Amino acid sequence: MTHIPPHGVGLLDGSGTRAEGEELLQRGTELVEPTLRAAVDRLHPSVATVCRYHLGWDTGDSPAPVSRAGKRVRAALALLSVRSVGAPERFAAVAGTAVELVHQLSLLHDDVMDGDAERRGKTAAWARFGTGAAVLAGDALIVQAVATVVRAQVPGAHAATEELAVAAEQMVYGQAEDLALEHRPPRETSQSQYVRMARGKTGALFGCAAALGAVLADAPPHMVRALRAAGSDLGVAFQIFDDVLGLWGDSSLTGKPVGADLLRGKKTLPLVLAAGSGTADGLRVADLLDSAPLSPAQIPEVMRLLEATGCRELAKEAAGHHVASALAALDEVGNPESVRQQWQALIDCLSRRRR
Repeated sequence: MTHIPPHGVGLLDGSGTRAEGEELLQRGTELVEPTLRAAVDRLHPSVATVCRYHLGWDTGDSPAPVSRAGKRVRAALALLSVRSVGAPERFAAVAGTAVELVHQLSLLHDDVMDGDAERRGKTAAWARFGTGAAVLAGDALIVQAVATVVRAQVPGAHAATEELAVAAEQMVYGQAEDLALEHRPPRETSQSQYVRMARGKTGALFGCAAALGAVLADAPPHMVRALRAAGSDLGVAFQIFDDVLGLWGDSSLTGKPVGADLLRGKKTLPLVLAAGSGTADGLRVADLLDSAPLSPAQIPEVMRLLEATGCRELAKEAAGHHVASALAALDEVGNPESVRQQWQALIDCLSRRRR
């Protein structure tokens, strides 16, 4: 049985190191970056311009320093997927690129849906090039994602195409749930509803990335299922960590102003846990969010109330349970000890992330 330390922090026993996790993220990036660039180069020049800007390759005329593009977490999961089944790294390049393209599509469209004018410290693509251009760029990326898998000269290309399509379908469902929850009172939103949303919104692509390399290699179904389950739970944990960072993280690192999710009505897990805590502070939070959209002036009071409910630590503990479930699923894969330690190192790195 996997031990869960208090609050879900320091989740590993020391066998995985943060340095090794960073190396996996770096190697995943190295594998997918050339294939990502090739996919973007195939697009219409105007669409490619939007994609290069969004991906952090071109700064445009932005006067502000542009932060490095986000870490290719899903590419690292694809790398561990192929290592788990003993397949060549070229399979990871295909799997990681396909999932990363779908992920980038989701970010482009998320910014449009949420009205977020900034991403990673610079103007969001829709605000820079227009809504139509950003939507079209997202459409182009998902086409390239499917093409990347279909054209791969590997045994499981057909099955992998189905895997990617199902994951994209689940992701869209999760995003629709996320939008629907914005209009639901906090006290009427349960933790199980949140988890269902997060398992689609974030867990679907994490699960796909963790399984897709194995699918491309035509690995046994039981290994694919276990890898997919592990990735799905990691995705839920990742979303919870993201929720916590969105409220209590350093905005200069996260690129998101403190309280942005509260102003938008996002049902993050800390908020759901606070509203359902039954405490006076939690009830006050629910009342404030029920009465009308919050104003920026109310954010400090809500943050104080959230902290008083203990919801931050409860959310971290919930993330820890999902990490434990992921590790249990990985035990079913039968990884060699060296690969199991690599999985643990990546999970440790992600659980301690600051951005």
